[in-house]
Amino acid sequence: MPTERIITTNLWSSELSKLVANAFLAQRVSSINSISELCEVTGANVDEVAHAIGQDSRIGSKFLKASVGFGGSCFQKDLLNLVYIARSYNLTEVANYWEQVILINDHQKTRFAEKIIRSMYNTVNGKKIAFLGWAFKKNTNDTRESAAIYVADHLLDEQAQISVYDPKVQENQIYKDLDYLATRSADENKELLKVINDPYEVAKDAHGLAILTEWDEFKDIDWKRIKESMKKPAFIFDGRKLLDKQKLESLGFVYYAIGE
Repeated sequence: MPTERIITTNLWSSELSKLVANAFLAQRVSSINSISELCEVTGANVDEVAHAIGQDSRIGSKFLKASVGFGGSCFQKDLLNLVYIARSYNLTEVANYWEQVILINDHQKTRFAEKIIRSMYNTVNGKKIAFLGWAFKKNTNDTRESAAIYVADHLLDEQAQISVYDPKVQENQIYKDLDYLATRSADENKELLKVINDPYEVAKDAHGLAILTEWDEFKDIDWKRIKESMKKPAFIFDGRKLLDKQKLESLGFVYYAIGE
């Protein structure tokens, strides 16, 4: 390793550098997600806004993809560590600033679930909602802090019937994620949520379908077949802005994507 590539710091600078790197990335995600809500009420398109501001070299285009929220083991953990350190030194304003990044992320998950409820005539009681994806991002079976867990929990509180398909996450992990929240009993979770190993079967007789993980295979699904198997009107809630809105609307779906 060339000496000029080695960064030498004191102990606290090293510790904070690791936390702050993830905090800054998470901050960008929460920032664009907060703008996605503003875009929806003004008629702007968050992808167009992100593209425009990304052309500014001072900002750049990375981590400006609006979504249902970030997950994983790093962002929230490191943000909470940063908040804890700030509070331990009585830096209340600093702690509140970074805590707000987490609060916006939580708000985005709740907002997505509430959008599903409102769109489906203000109730999902007894309605089947199909989830495509449970992992916090594609190409992993890692579900830690996945947005899908919290969106599902919110909808289950409203007595929705949820079916889940994820190509890598195992059934026992999905139930473990829900049970950990202790919102309801394990038996209730198993009664209200079913894990199905086929994307077409998971959508059968569903009133709505939500994209929670950006798996590439979801782009290539036979959406005409999905549409024919769902209840009418067939709602799609694209939490990862993965699908082609024009194509899906031409098939007769009622389509919603974050920030549009």
